[in-house]
Amino acid sequence: MASVRNLKKDIDYLVSLVVVDCFQYVTYFKEVNKEAAYKIVDDILSTRDELRARVNHPDGKDNPKLIKNYYQDIAKDLMQSCDNAYEELGKLVEKSAS
Repeated sequence: MASVRNLKKDIDYLVSLVVVDCFQYVTYFKEVNKEAAYKIVDDILSTRDELRARVNHPDGKDNPKLIKNYYQDIAKDLMQSCDNAYEELGKLVEKSAS
């Protein structure tokens, strides 16, 4: 990991991609489930807030190995939450497209 600053930027960037895609789904499809799309947005934004809070308050500042693992876990959680959000959005798109 290069820096905490870059991790924060990655969190914001990836979450913004999910949010934009959810709003595009609501805008461009005729038969949409707006409540489900907005729930995905709400969930990913709360995940963003939680991840940013975790980045700002690391545990074990004395041990560099613990810090490295701590930030790697945050990055894994970010990727997992974005993947889950895209899976849910994909299901909504499939239902609307058919």
